[in-house]
Amino acid sequence: MLQPLEGSALAGLCWTPDTPAAPGGWPLLVFLHGYDEAAPLPPEHALTRHGPLNPANPSWILDTFAIVAPQLPEAGDHWLHYADDVLAIQAQLQRDHACDARRCYLSGFSYGGNGVFDIAAASPERWAASWPVDPTRLPRDALDGPIWLSIGQVARRLEMRFVETLSLTPAGPEPQGDRLYLDEGADHVGSARLAYRDRRIYDWLLRQRLAG
Repeated sequence: MLQPLEGSALAGLCWTPDTPAAPGGWPLLVFLHGYDEAAPLPPEHALTRHGPLNPANPSWILDTFAIVAPQLPEAGDHWLHYADDVLAIQAQLQRDHACDARRCYLSGFSYGGNGVFDIAAASPERWAASWPVDPTRLPRDALDGPIWLSIGQVARRLEMRFVETLSLTPAGPEPQGDRLYLDEGADHVGSARLAYRDRRIYDWLLRQRLAG
């Protein structure tokens, strides 16, 4: 069920599958949007454009994951300023929607990919894996844990620096390893379209779990 995010400092959308959760709870995917999807654009339009909630994506994504997409009150590369709000939303979903604390994944597109770098670096104990999609800059701080970087037109100009900084290896047809990148030659928006429909990436995410 897709519904507005309630009880949070940030507006947003929340999706939970219609079937009962598996033992341990749903894997949770937290999605951070890009520059053009901030308020005042209505969340139901903004947050379904490019990420896992896009209605053109395969239905199995919504059958497999709980998904939450908060919305910034203004556009800009400042997800880090709202890191506490994002973490509070993550905890709210774990508490209220039977989500698995060991299988929480942080993803974002464009400026949201930058936000993945910032928030994952500040709270590595909260995320089983990070998945930035065509971010616009290198991470400011070192990142721990598994990372999948989806590269598009914007990140491509710094591709080798991303690879070196994050110790990434190419993702093959059957991805192995916990530091991977994939460049399918798409433009900025096309990289998001391809990434958020790619079963290999979701399957890779599900193999990543926090210890505990």
